[in-house]
Amino acid sequence: MYVAFDQLPPEARVWIYQANRQLTGPEIVSVLPVLSRFVEEWTSHGRSLHASAEFLHQRFLVIGLDQEVAGASGCSIDASVRFVAQLEQLLAVELLDKSRLAFLHNGTVQLLQRSELKAAVASGTLATNTFYFDNTLATKAELDTAWPRPAGETWLARYFGQAKENQQPA
Repeated sequence: MYVAFDQLPPEARVWIYQANRQLTGPEIVSVLPVLSRFVEEWTSHGRSLHASAEFLHQRFLVIGLDQEVAGASGCSIDASVRFVAQLEQLLAVELLDKSRLAFLHNGTVQLLQRSELKAAVASGTLATNTFYFDNTLATKAELDTAWPRPAGETWLARYFGQAKENQQPA
């Protein structure tokens, strides 16, 4: 059953899929009926799920599920991943690739390959206060309050500690 995204409770489970490029307004509008249909038909062991899906920042597909009504099973999660793969084909975009990290820089979402992370920290391109989209968040409350948040407050903090250690004289 479709639920407006802002009506999902704070403890709702979320899955965040990051596009490898910014989507256009017309692209997003064109898939809104597809998102609604998926959420309407999404079930777990024959039970309708109270869920929603939307694009944020023209870059992130977020699927939310009110687990108090019914939780997702392995099969229903697999169905959602198959749906995301279909969206990739429909939009000619990558949503399932986890090799890029997204940061907010001057109001624009910018992507960085994981392999480039250490060099970006060392050069100062990426700082502790650079806003990072941590797509591993689990709940709508985290999405609403900590996404994006300063990189130094996320799992990336360890990279900044290493950069400082490397800069200290021996």
